[in-house]
Amino acid sequence: MRLRNRYLIFSTALLLLFLLLNTGVSAQGCSQCKMIPMSDQQGGGSAAGGINKAILYMMALPYIILFLLFRKQLIGLYKQFRAKRQG
Repeated sequence: MRLRNRYLIFSTALLLLFLLLNTGVSAQGCSQCKMIPMSDQQGGGSAAGGINKAILYMMALPYIILFLLFRKQLIGLYKQFRAKRQG
């Protein structure tokens, strides 16, 4: 039982890490935030990669903070859901 909880936490952390580091898949952004760095990059600037990553980190940070604050409640809720599903 305890091993399963560690597996759940590990897999969630691994998924979050993958989503944060793999910015090519999820870096879409709004058109203005995308157009300005692209035009800067065509002019020889290097702000294009940094601004898209910063937008993604700012978007993900509140969810990470909420998970860290409420992880015990979330894990308890998951255990209740799993117990109802099995029983």
